[in-house]
Amino acid sequence: MKKRFHIFDTTLRDGEQAPGFSMNLDEKVRLAAQLELLGVDILEAGFPISSDGDFQAARQIAKNITKCTVAGLARARKGDIDRAWEALKFAKKPRIHTFIATSDIHMEHKLRKSPREVLREAVEAVKYANSLCPEVEFSAEDATRTDIDFLCEIVEATIDAGARVINIPDTVGYAMPWEFGELIKTLRERVPNIDKAILSVHCHNDLGLAVANSLMAIRNGAQQLECTINGIGERAGNASLEEIVMAVHTRNPEFQQKTNIKTSEIYPTSKMLSEITRMEVQVNKAIVGQNAFSHEAGIHQDGVLKNPLTYEIMTPNSVGLSSNNIVLGKHSGRRALHARLKQLGYDLSRDEMDKAYDAFIAIADKKKVMVDEDLVELISGGGGGGLSSTFIKETMQEYLNRP
Repeated sequence: MKKRFHIFDTTLRDGEQAPGFSMNLDEKVRLAAQLELLGVDILEAGFPISSDGDFQAARQIAKNITKCTVAGLARARKGDIDRAWEALKFAKKPRIHTFIATSDIHMEHKLRKSPREVLREAVEAVKYANSLCPEVEFSAEDATRTDIDFLCEIVEATIDAGARVINIPDTVGYAMPWEFGELIKTLRERVPNIDKAILSVHCHNDLGLAVANSLMAIRNGAQQLECTINGIGERAGNASLEEIVMAVHTRNPEFQQKTNIKTSEIYPTSKMLSEITRMEVQVNKAIVGQNAFSHEAGIHQDGVLKNPLTYEIMTPNSVGLSSNNIVLGKHSGRRALHARLKQLGYDLSRDEMDKAYDAFIAIADKKKVMVDEDLVELISGGGGGGLSSTFIKETMQEYLNRP
């Protein structure tokens, strides 16, 4: 029987902290409802003490969401924890997520505290949060640059204090996949009470390795992955939810694990986030980018038209798209052009097709992408006033009127 790991979505907290991705209360509530439909296990609604807007949004989401856990972030401070609980107490399944930095560079330069002080504050914070909320998560900020002996010590101590989820963040995206996998394995081996908590990871993408590190963590015993829609987040972003989920879905024999995600809701969720934030994903973004299921090269188009599995390792439908996209440009072959023309109602003879293809390539070499209106102009002889109508007509006449 396949194990199931938990998806902790922090789009509304860590994701929203990225410049340009701020959302108002109504937008957060709307996206939270979609995340619940998507099937995330935990939804981090915000950082309640950071602003009144974040508090109000977290409280409203806590009231609305019924199917997944609603978490709120809090520093290892009583005031933060109180504010988080004030927002989360309405949730059917609340979780206080408290954190403190544990690396030498953070303790010395940011916190200006000793390891003993940090350990004491972490334990006190977890105990206090546990007195209010039935579920507490503890994060050791900058864990991948933390001394391993101290990391093991603070993880053991916070579990004893009542933390039921322990999160190991690669806060600055520093770790290599093999290092991160080994870190998770070491914690499993060296922390005696580790089985009393869910082991989680939270990876940033500064070196482009957030998803790779997350997958290595799963292979080495992590049970929860923290991620965001479209991979948004501070600096280079967080591990991308859609990439993690579809990697495990597509290469399942490598993982023998599953998630609770309804994959057909991935693309609609991605588009909703882009609409709300007015920030589109790059066209070549895996899974949800405009080109993720698009094909222009003639060899690829020929293969996909014969059998999509030749160049598509997952179906567009599996992530919520209705179909793939055959892009007609200068790299396209006759088969793709013929297929599109048939869809438009033109059934050309071989000779006509050869001449049409020559004209098509001449135009596409200058126009980059040919849309349906251009093809109609090309074949019908113009008169429709379509895009680049004069140029297409002249080129068409030059090629189709050749003896």
